Amino acid sequence: MTSDPIMRVRFAPSPTGHLHVGNARTALFNWLLARGSGGTFILRIEDTDVERSTPESERAIIEDLRWLGLDWDEGIDKGGDCGPYRQSERQHIYRAHAVELLSRAQAYRCFCLPEQLEMDRYAALRQGQPPKYVGRCRAIPEAEARARAERGEPAVIRFRVPENRDVVFNDLVRGEVRFSSDVIGDPVLLRSDGTPAYNYAVVIDDALMGITHVIRGEDHISNTPRQLLLYEAFGWPPPAFAHVSLVLGPDHGVLSKRHGATSVAEFRARGYLPEALANYLALLGWSPGEGDELLPIAELARRFRLEDVGRSAGVFDVEKLAWVNRHYLKLAAPDRLARLAVLYLQHAAWVSEPSDAALAFLARVVAPAAGSVDRLDQLPGRLHFLFDYSAPRALANDAVRGEAESARAVISALADELASSPPLVDRETFRAMVARLRERTGQKGKPLLHPIRLALTGEPEGLELDAAVPAIELGAQLGADAGIRRIPSAAERAAAFRAALGA
Repeated sequence: MTSDPIMRVRFAPSPTGHLHVGNARTALFNWLLARGSGGTFILRIEDTDVERSTPESERAIIEDLRWLGLDWDEGIDKGGDCGPYRQSERQHIYRAHAVELLSRAQAYRCFCLPEQLEMDRYAALRQGQPPKYVGRCRAIPEAEARARAERGEPAVIRFRVPENRDVVFNDLVRGEVRFSSDVIGDPVLLRSDGTPAYNYAVVIDDALMGITHVIRGEDHISNTPRQLLLYEAFGWPPPAFAHVSLVLGPDHGVLSKRHGATSVAEFRARGYLPEALANYLALLGWSPGEGDELLPIAELARRFRLEDVGRSAGVFDVEKLAWVNRHYLKLAAPDRLARLAVLYLQHAAWVSEPSDAALAFLARVVAPAAGSVDRLDQLPGRLHFLFDYSAPRALANDAVRGEAESARAVISALADELASSPPLVDRETFRAMVARLRERTGQKGKPLLHPIRLALTGEPEGLELDAAVPAIELGAQLGADAGIRRIPSAAERAAAFRAALGA
């Protein structure tokens, strides 16, 4: 008995811009399938678009994939037995296979000028026909065509598509798909400058790299018959194809800039955790079953099956992504959250280069704040009370001043109490202070606690006081070399608030 061949899948981005979340989901589905089956995941770079491809985009795509938690077994930086893994380094391979097709009359040289091709295209559209190459150069004898090319006449190499054929394949997501070869036209294999066209290069690469399954967006369905005919011409078995739905925006249009963030880099910059974005992308068009949605990536891989991928488009729901991100923010270790928060606190000019003591402090204060935000770039808004306290600014708010005026006795007693109290560095010491203040003023509940909040945070709402006040006190104890803006203590704040109220 022979064992089934190892599954080999690939993700092959073009380095012409940022990694779109739709492409990231395609990469994720390939990775989940490979990891769940014990197969091989390959990263190949399709950089034959010379004018638009850049090394910067390539590096950014690789960084985004790694950030999402995806790794690969073969690729441009890993090597492997089927390299090179960058198309610009495989030009000799494409040329050699084109010569093979020419020698068998399965390809031919085409000398049509771009202007003529454009006129043919418009003519077809005017007649309500799908534009395709009219076959003007199909009948040129090979010897004549070769001689013209040797004289320097520009020519592309086209594939000779068989006529009157149905091209049929079983899509693992969509079932049977059928095309007539008569609507395809003869596609370009090599351009006049020798660079390969997409549909040609991808077949050569997938075949020579032993790709067994191709998972890609449904916008590639129309490319598949051209590719299948090339597999047939070379005598190669084609891979299995699975065309997944596109990722749509809330208006059911293809997700684009008009919907907001669309790239992995943008979601990363806004403070979504990689495990949250990966988990959410996996849910676009697929369900892990068993009533679960929030699962680590290894478990997603264990459960992933192509037959469970739906045909319906996945609508990108930012609110659901926020829900998933909140879940993972609550699970994240405090020290990790502190390190991630530094960037956003630096943007607010509250943190420079935090010391170890400052990072330990941030780990204490960021974790409770992160439990009430959708993403990390919202943290400065939750920690404003800590780093940017101003009693005069708070009292410039008429509602705050009105409430403070009616609670002068509590605010004055608070200032006196804190002037003689030890720092309120934990919940217990804070609650003990509140109990003393209750006895001192005769107030309790909101009439007691809300004036405390106004005086110590300058804000009418925010973190629970038994978390906020210890954060203030711990921050006030940091040294000048901590790399954090100085945080005034609770006693300083109460005194400043009373003074500003009385002015």
